[in-house]
Amino acid sequence: MRFNYNLFRFLSAAVAAVILAGCCASAPQHTVSQVSTIDALLAGVYRGHVPLHHLLTMGDTGIGTFDSLDGEMIIMSGTVYQVKADGKVYLPDLSINTPFAAVVNFKADKKFTLPPGTDFKGLSAIIDKEAANGNLFCAVVIHGSFAKMKTRSVPAQQEPFKPLAEVTKHQPVFNLENVSGAIIGFRLPPFVKGINVPGYHLHFLSDDLKSGGHILDFELTGGTAEISICDKFFMLLPGNEKMFSSIDLSKDRSAELNKVEK
Repeated sequence: MRFNYNLFRFLSAAVAAVILAGCCASAPQHTVSQVSTIDALLAGVYRGHVPLHHLLTMGDTGIGTFDSLDGEMIIMSGTVYQVKADGKVYLPDLSINTPFAAVVNFKADKKFTLPPGTDFKGLSAIIDKEAANGNLFCAVVIHGSFAKMKTRSVPAQQEPFKPLAEVTKHQPVFNLENVSGAIIGFRLPPFVKGINVPGYHLHFLSDDLKSGGHILDFELTGGTAEISICDKFFMLLPGNEKMFSSIDLSKDRSAELNKVEK
């Protein structure tokens, strides 16, 4: 049979294209990918610009919020969960946009047991010891049981949007007891001030998928932590969002962030 060089070139190019597409669809490991900035969210830029299905191409684990600030986001094992202001967990449509989120293609670098009685402060000290380089990003996944878990969510907002510190003055808070579930989030380096939350930013999702939210405090009865040290960072900015272009991002919003997070 006569060799057809042109057909060979075509098939080779087609195979290469398929391989390249597969590589592009797979999110890189040890890379934190983020949508917008925390200061934009603090200023009230709640209109989403990245659909959830696109967010999942950048990572399978992470946290964030939804269009119009409609609840707290937890992404675990490639599934997006939404904890709304009623405290219940929903599976959102993946066409919904997010105004702020951070995700990672999670692969654990370290795994360790957490002692009973570990609280937010104690967990921070343990992870800081296990991941001693505080200038790198650290993704955190914890599976455990909790004597107490204090979380919050936020209600969906309508324009004109109020700053986040005003919204959280009226946030619903949930005090859970004797609950098992997962903590998902990040320890972020000091230099992300204005971009994300320096220090720890953690969300919770119960094993029964009935409760969760942004973590304010907790007390662990037993659990296992996994951490992934991330040395790469990628950010998508809302280039076509009018409000983003008009806000003053030169302001120091540290005091606002402290009120919102605590």
